[in-house]
Amino acid sequence: MIIPRPRRGQKNRGSKWAAALLSAALLGGLFQTPAGADAMPDTRVRVAMFLDLGSTYKSIVPAVSLTAESAWQAGPQKDGGFESWLDFTPGQTVRFSVDGIKVKALESADWQMVSAAVKKLQSGTDKPVAVVTEQAGGTVYQVYTGPYASAEEASGAVTRVTQALAGQLGGAQPTIHGGYYYSAGLFGSKAEAEAYRQSLSLPGIEVKVAVVGASQYAVWVGGAVNDSALAALKGQILQQQPQLNLSPVDVQAPALIAYRDVTGEAASPIAVDHYAVSGANTKLLVRDSEDSVIQVAERSARKFRGDFEISSVNGQLALVNDVPLEQYLYSVVAAEVPSSWPQESLKAQAVAARSYALYHAAGNKFNVAGLVDTTLSQVYNGVDKEVDSIKQAVDSTAGEVIKSNGRIVEAIFSSNSGGMTADSTEVWSNPNATFGSMPSDGDKAAQAGLKSWYHVLLPSGKTGYVREDNVKLTGGKTAAGLNQMTVTANATNVRPIPLIQADVSPVAQMNPGDQAVVLGLVEESSSYAWIRGPYSSDELLKSLKGRTATEAPSPIVNLEITQRGPSGRATQIKANGQILDVRYPDLFRSAFGGLPSTLFDIAATGRYTVQSAVGAMSTGTASSGTPVLSSSGVSNWSGGSMVVMGADGAARAVDQTNRFLFVGRGNGHGLGLSQWGAKGMADAGYDYISILQHYYQNVTIVKE
Repeated sequence: MIIPRPRRGQKNRGSKWAAALLSAALLGGLFQTPAGADAMPDTRVRVAMFLDLGSTYKSIVPAVSLTAESAWQAGPQKDGGFESWLDFTPGQTVRFSVDGIKVKALESADWQMVSAAVKKLQSGTDKPVAVVTEQAGGTVYQVYTGPYASAEEASGAVTRVTQALAGQLGGAQPTIHGGYYYSAGLFGSKAEAEAYRQSLSLPGIEVKVAVVGASQYAVWVGGAVNDSALAALKGQILQQQPQLNLSPVDVQAPALIAYRDVTGEAASPIAVDHYAVSGANTKLLVRDSEDSVIQVAERSARKFRGDFEISSVNGQLALVNDVPLEQYLYSVVAAEVPSSWPQESLKAQAVAARSYALYHAAGNKFNVAGLVDTTLSQVYNGVDKEVDSIKQAVDSTAGEVIKSNGRIVEAIFSSNSGGMTADSTEVWSNPNATFGSMPSDGDKAAQAGLKSWYHVLLPSGKTGYVREDNVKLTGGKTAAGLNQMTVTANATNVRPIPLIQADVSPVAQMNPGDQAVVLGLVEESSSYAWIRGPYSSDELLKSLKGRTATEAPSPIVNLEITQRGPSGRATQIKANGQILDVRYPDLFRSAFGGLPSTLFDIAATGRYTVQSAVGAMSTGTASSGTPVLSSSGVSNWSGGSMVVMGADGAARAVDQTNRFLFVGRGNGHGLGLSQWGAKGMADAGYDYISILQHYYQNVTIVKE
């Protein structure tokens, strides 16, 4: 159906439902205008990949492994510029981390013991880094965990590591080390510094080689957690090596501690260079040639354009990709929508994604970056999925953004709005003239080509769903006129919802000849139409915990939507008559275990409503002793599921265990551009400007 281009400010009212496709832009910071958002920022954007901001964003690793296609360099940022300290060859893999408070979990000359310890720690909370070092007695392997934000955190890690490695430690105790050192000498080459390091014998004290400038190396000793602990170490160091001339290392100065990393799980250790960034507020820049890409092993070995910045945030490694905006969009648009879609829908996505990126690039929402590479911002997977149709859409709209009142709009979007986009009040409670509820008829195309599923009642009283291509109607009927069916293959799964879920066990299995009663035929759950549940009271209470200001009543016996917004999305829900007071309506999605959208109805599996001949409504519940009409007359129902027939011939099963089924449409918040809806409009002949001005009200599309 062709969607008419709306008049400016018009708010259409239509379909009650909404849906979604791939991934949606984050709502965080919605409707706030950051400083500078009215002017086009620099055409590079900063995208964080690993970063610890607690509940805001947390994706952490102990180290990152980088490989560039061309020759590449690394060095600290100084006065806004870049000073190259290290040069690497094309294809060389180098590991980077940040120095700080760490736990030395194990030190041993036995590689097999060390390898086993690494594998054990990798499955736990405290991720390991294993390094190899040469000492007077020969080759020694060391395993570290961390970094940690404080010595207290590290103390807790010592307990966990000791328990995890009980079989490897042999009575030895993990030790805590920090980033405070003395310098014991400066050298003009890494080889000279390494030779001097090996000549020092300081059992129990960290001795490292550090890069402190271009072709400048130092030998550091200490590894204390603070100044006072370092001062206490000085006597121990000089007692063993009285000839040393020690000077405290400036903890503010940039430096790189050099290691040989053997963390890989190979049968024999293969060492790679590893550098830990030291110095408060140090930002290490990694650069390659303009036309090259850098691979990040810990990000699924994806390859990225632009530069990388490594720093410490809250004691953890932060990795930020600094990339030209248009090249960033090649990846984002390819990740958000299929490249085979009409060019006008791809252009609409490109302009929306550019506007969203520039809106956030003007601020530092994520502390060291305005964006992250997940659906908390926009999906960004590097160069792997770049294709010509996407590049064409980005290039042909280069510099174009969506503006309202002269300022760039935070052009959020979702995959499929289920036929009607959300009004801003349905998502964050506050109104905004850019985001009103609008029809999105193209969303239903997400259902094209999907199978239908039979909703069936098994002889055991259980209900579930069987896909239509596995079903054979037998021709038989129940006393109530319902069709009977069997299946066409052995061990056919009866699913809890009309969707194949590899991680969810089937309700039951059927074989050819087994009989079941057909209750109805439904659409396969997708981004447009879906079913979730049924959930018990206990499951709902667990999901709701911590997500409502007031604790939900227990047990939940009644759950109802008491208010809906302009598009039909739930804005208020009561449990046993008590309002579930989430901070804003869109949180109902996570509060109920990750529902695709808030455009849903709730059906209680143990309740049904009866309308009398005079129109009076009454509610019944499935309980033992309920009179049930069967082929043999009236009897008392004693368990399983009973079938309730509607006046229209529709049937549903009612069971004794009152659970709650969510039946809805849409996937995501539903605000702004609907990706499937945009495709539908493009198929109908609309250009990208018309598409954008349909989904974002009171806006203009301008080229900066």
